[in-house]
Amino acid sequence: MYLFDLGELPWEQSMLIFHALARMGVEALNIVWPDKPFISIGYFQDAGLEVDLDYCRREGLPVFRREVGGGTVYLDRNQIFYHVIWNRDNPRFPKKISEVYQYLSVPPIETYGEFGIKTEFREVNDIITREGRKIAGLGGSDIGESMVFVGSVILDFDYDKMTKAIKVPDEKFRDKVFKTMKENVTTMKRELGILPPRREIVRVLKEKFEKVLGRLEPVELDEEIVRKMTELARWFNSPEFLYKKTPKIPRGVKIKEGIEILYGMYKAKGGLIRTAQEVERKTLKDIVITGDFTLYPKESLAVLEEGLKDTEKERTKLITRIEEFYEKTGAETPGVEPEDITKAIESGT
Repeated sequence: MYLFDLGELPWEQSMLIFHALARMGVEALNIVWPDKPFISIGYFQDAGLEVDLDYCRREGLPVFRREVGGGTVYLDRNQIFYHVIWNRDNPRFPKKISEVYQYLSVPPIETYGEFGIKTEFREVNDIITREGRKIAGLGGSDIGESMVFVGSVILDFDYDKMTKAIKVPDEKFRDKVFKTMKENVTTMKRELGILPPRREIVRVLKEKFEKVLGRLEPVELDEEIVRKMTELARWFNSPEFLYKKTPKIPRGVKIKEGIEILYGMYKAKGGLIRTAQEVERKTLKDIVITGDFTLYPKESLAVLEEGLKDTEKERTKLITRIEEFYEKTGAETPGVEPEDITKAIESGT
């Protein structure tokens, strides 16, 4: 397996690198941080619902949709990112994505431990301190024939910028988000009072990953990889991808007698689930599902949405259809059960 010890890269390349390597079938560990701040949204999220796009434009804060699930995050050079990319048939790695999270959380947990911060893995995809504060979020997905796992070592964090970048119903709610985030998300600087040298953190992180992944061969970015990133940038920057599935109707709307557009939302253990539904006489005629959950394989979301069409909005029938989807596709949604998706549909108003 290769090691790309990249250091600081232009912000977009810091994300495009693992998308490019996965498509190219290159098995590697990347260690990288961006040269400027940006907002990253999960693959299944709706940018228009999750991000204050006007604020981001005013502040010159770019928005990037990654091909990994999870929620909206503020990213900058105060986080050291690690990406693991491997062929999905590689026997070294667990097959279930929920087990991958635990398996590959060991190196960052041990890295924090080397600097005196005791942490542990918490389902579904967090690393927390012994006091229960989150100090890293983890993500995983399938891209091409590859699997990817991403996370970060959080040196410091701009709670204010993160809170201002997300969309909230009103400013009072924003204050509550800030307070809750400050209480429940921590950093190396907060835990230690000082920051260890970045080069030392990177050195330890590489050593800990090598214990799990085996020998890592250091390599540099070559022209082929850079070309692939440049090619991908056009697609990732396109409105079609960045703003995909943005509902055009802001709330539940009656179209005509018997036909409504309804919006539902439910917070499961594995993330927030949003639904936009076209309902005709209590039957789902169409549905769009978004949120900050994780789904593998990610393309199977379209199968779930298609399978729910023409289903009566009745609990047992919805659960039956959703269970059939899991049986048919073998899909995994860590922390999200058929009951949770059903509740997100039922909540539609």
